Amino acid sequence: MKSHLKIWLLIIWGFWINKVLQDVVGGTRPTSQTASSVSDAKLMFEFLLGGMVIDQDDVFLLDEEMASMRKGREFLDRINEGIPKSLSSMELEVSRMRARQQKPLTLDQFEKLVLSMVYSAHQAQVQGSKEERQAWGGVLLQLANITVYELRGSFLLSYS
Repeated sequence: MKSHLKIWLLIIWGFWINKVLQDVVGGTRPTSQTASSVSDAKLMFEFLLGGMVIDQDDVFLLDEEMASMRKGREFLDRINEGIPKSLSSMELEVSRMRARQQKPLTLDQFEKLVLSMVYSAHQAQVQGSKEERQAWGGVLLQLANITVYELRGSFLLSYS
C-alpha cells in the first residue's frame, strides 16, 4: 500500500473515532455499544494498516489471520457488499448523503461514509486516465466535505 494512501487512511480513521467520541461528548451516555464502537474503530485501523488489495469488485485483507477472524469477515462484508464500486454509483451515494444533511448520520451510516472515502481515495490513485482519477478525486472531496459537515455542522467547501 502506498504511503500517501496510508496517510489518507489515518485521517479517515481519525474522522471515524472522532465521530464516536463526539457522540459521547454530545450527551450520549457511554454504553457497551460505545465501547464496542471504539474497539471496532481500533480494529478497523489495524485492518487498514495491515494492508489491503483493492480490485474493481472486492477488497481483500493481506493479513490472512485478520481476514479469517469473525470481525475481519464482517469488515470485508461491509466494504464489499455495502460500498458502491463504480463511479456513477458512488456519485449517486454522495447525492443521497448530501440530500439528508438535516439528520445526523447513524454510526453505521458514518462508517459507510468513512469506508467510501477509503475506497474513493484508492480509486483516485489507481485509475488509468487522468479524467477518471480527477472524477474519483472529486467524489473523495465531496465525501470529505460531508464528513466535515457531520462533525462540525458546516461544510469545508461550498458548492453554490
